[in-house]
Amino acid sequence: MKLEEDIRLHIKNAFKLIFEVELDSAQLFLQPTRKEFEGTHTFVVFPFLKISQKSPEATAVAIGDFLKSRSGMIKDYNVVKGFLNLEIGTAVWISCLDDMLKNQHWGQLDSNGKKVMVEFSSPNTNKPLHLGHLRNNFLGDAISRIIEAAGYQVKRTNLVNDRGIHICKSMLAYQRWGKGETPETAQLKGDHLAGKYYVLFDKYYKEEITTLVRQGVSEEEAKKKAPILLEAQEMLQKWEQKDAEVMTLWNNMNAWVYAGFETTYQTMGIEFDAIYKESETYLLGKDIIEEGLKKQVFYEREDGSVWINLKEEGLDEKLVMRSDGTSVYITQDIGTCDFKYEDFPMDQSVYVVGNEQDYHFNVLFAIMKKMGRPYGEGLYHLSYGMVDLPSGKMKSREGTVVDADELMDEMFMTAAKHTLELGKIEGLTENESKNLFRMVGLGALKFFLLKVDPKKRMLFDPKESIEFQGHTGPFVQYTYARISAILRRASADGINEALSPIQKIHPREQILLAHLVRFEEVIVQAARDYSPALLAQYVYDLAKDYNGFYQELSIFNEPDDPLVNFRISLSGLTARVIHRSMNLLGIEVPNRM
Repeated sequence: MKLEEDIRLHIKNAFKLIFEVELDSAQLFLQPTRKEFEGTHTFVVFPFLKISQKSPEATAVAIGDFLKSRSGMIKDYNVVKGFLNLEIGTAVWISCLDDMLKNQHWGQLDSNGKKVMVEFSSPNTNKPLHLGHLRNNFLGDAISRIIEAAGYQVKRTNLVNDRGIHICKSMLAYQRWGKGETPETAQLKGDHLAGKYYVLFDKYYKEEITTLVRQGVSEEEAKKKAPILLEAQEMLQKWEQKDAEVMTLWNNMNAWVYAGFETTYQTMGIEFDAIYKESETYLLGKDIIEEGLKKQVFYEREDGSVWINLKEEGLDEKLVMRSDGTSVYITQDIGTCDFKYEDFPMDQSVYVVGNEQDYHFNVLFAIMKKMGRPYGEGLYHLSYGMVDLPSGKMKSREGTVVDADELMDEMFMTAAKHTLELGKIEGLTENESKNLFRMVGLGALKFFLLKVDPKKRMLFDPKESIEFQGHTGPFVQYTYARISAILRRASADGINEALSPIQKIHPREQILLAHLVRFEEVIVQAARDYSPALLAQYVYDLAKDYNGFYQELSIFNEPDDPLVNFRISLSGLTARVIHRSMNLLGIEVPNRM
């Protein structure tokens, strides 16, 4: 639907014929008209006063007159200072609605032939997923869906941190105190069982630090020399040497954790096309360091260590390989970039990682650009802020994190309680009711975490998220269910959805149509800005506009049959766009609620 593109083209023609200047259509921005004024699209003339050599009002009137008399689209206009508010003609709106109704793929742009890899989740195999992981997973899943809708081929990947000192801490604690328990005997998910021993390790580690400090050792030294930490470091060395006993323990505990993760991902509705493991990638990158030395991207110091100078990029100098030839964390990330590209030759690679890693990714991306990698310019860090609860911050080591499984279960129970109180499950079977509670609870959680700009730190309030009114997922879901009930009644009454000519379109209907026309433009913008929040705001505003239309205008009591058909068709398209928008956010919508 090219409504706004056509309006801009006519404005371009107005400037050419009235002011004798050729403008690029991309310069001619349109914005939604404020609701206290007539019209749906507003053109702001202030940036063009040097061209017109007229007052804002005179410039707007000149363009408005041209559009009204020459475009065949604009029925009328009004001017408020330098704001030209445009009213679209009824026939144009009917044509727009007809085009959108016929386009069964409205909300899915044509393929552009480009490939994007989105890496998200990236958990550690020593603990279960928590609230912060929920924001990460929901962002990664939603942006993957949105980018796909914008015409890209997307591969969803998950790089699991399944090795290192943190993993050995859980393993050592289990080896000491586990007494052979399994997820089955403990009646715990495998990831929760591993997390239990990670917390236990930290408990004993702190006790040993306290003991050493009492013996006169400084706290800083005590943290390094605590016997249990030294033992964990020794276990890591054994793992690197492929010690049989350590590898058996590692494989067993990781298998438990992966099974636990899979259950959580299924509950979240998250899937991956590929799962990479750090145990398979941590030795990568050394060959690229050698390549970079030959290209003089890196340089070697007297002690044999290898560095890169990124001062021109404002990033200082960075170590990429130690003097003993061992790699640092960024070395394996450099290698993993090429490893992933060989698997999926992408044009863009998006990393969904918290903002505490901003500097790391700035360095990594600068290195890959200097190395001349074909994907170098397409690297992007979708940096997001942490999630807090009303009770404060979370700490995994201390066992004070908000567990993802428990939080989702709590949301399902809250959704059930809230829905039952409002009496919204009449006529549903027990299974249908359970599915509805899951849909509403998970939808509330996802929408609340996605509606905030990813870059912002946020406060998650479970009680606020589940409300059926306000800026929430359940409000949008309820609007969809309301429209579904209207469409069922229309079908039962045999109302024909075929469009017939109508004399006039109410402002409420125009606002709704203008909103629907912008759908694909919002998808493109959300994909470009890597921001599901833009789509969440769009669908919330659409639901609000529909409710305003529904409350002000009658559908079934309208005496004019063509107008009834028009309003049913408009309702049907709104339902389709709500469904599609929420699906792009990873949220299901119920037909009954």
